[in-house]
Amino acid sequence: MALDPEAAKNFAAAGAVAIGSLMPAFAIGKLAAKAMESIGRNPESASKLQTPMILAIAFAEAIAIYALVVALVIKFV
Repeated sequence: MALDPEAAKNFAAAGAVAIGSLMPAFAIGKLAAKAMESIGRNPESASKLQTPMILAIAFAEAIAIYALVVALVIKFV
């Protein structure tokens, strides 16, 4: 039993979004956990740590947005 092309596109788009959003979510969680651990050990470093942490989270979130774009390209092209 073979999938029709439209079902295959839907399945590929769903897989791209699922994997493409799962990994950045884990990365953001790990970034935040390590930042909180670092701040817990040295509270004075919070101001120095906040900007790089937010920047790294934004980069990880951009990967999820790229996965969404790839899914949309798969779905509509």
